[in-house]
Amino acid sequence: MTVELIDTRTERLGRAQEFAALHRQAEQFYARQMRILDTHDVAAWGGLFTEDATLDLPFLPEPVPARTGLTRYPRAGAARRRRAGHRLTHWVGRLDLLPGHDHALRTRCSALVHAPSDESESQALHMGGGKSLYVCVMEDALVPSRGEWRIAHRRVLRDDLA
Repeated sequence: MTVELIDTRTERLGRAQEFAALHRQAEQFYARQMRILDTHDVAAWGGLFTEDATLDLPFLPEPVPARTGLTRYPRAGAARRRRAGHRLTHWVGRLDLLPGHDHALRTRCSALVHAPSDESESQALHMGGGKSLYVCVMEDALVPSRGEWRIAHRRVLRDDLA
C-alpha cells in the first residue's frame, strides 16, 4: 500500500492567504459603508443590500425588507440631525467573519456611533471633541453580487435597547 503525503503547510498557507483576502474585502466593504452613513446617502446605503434583504433592528418588533426600512427610519433621523446642525460619524471594528457556502460570508462587528463636537458647541463635550452615542453589534450575511459584496440579512443589536 502506498500513501501519498500532502504538504499540509502549503495548504494551510493557501487557506490563510484566502481568508486574509476575504477579511480585507470585508474591512473595505464596512469602511465604505460607514463613509456612506456619515454622508447620510440613504440611496447609496440601500444599494449595499440585495433586493430581497431583510433588516432586523432592535426597535422594531420584526425584521423588515431592508430597502423599505432604510428609506423609512434612517432618512428621518438623518433629516432631523441635519436640521439641528448635528452630524454623526461611524466606526467599525472587531470584525469577525466566517466563510460559508456559495461564497457567502457571515460577519459580526461592532460599530461605534459618535457625535463629534463642533467648535461652536459648548466645552461640556470634553476636550476629546465629542461623545460616543452608542455601540451596535451588526451580524450580517454577505453575498457576492455583481462583483461586490451585498448584505442579504442584517441584525443589529444594542445593549441600551435590550
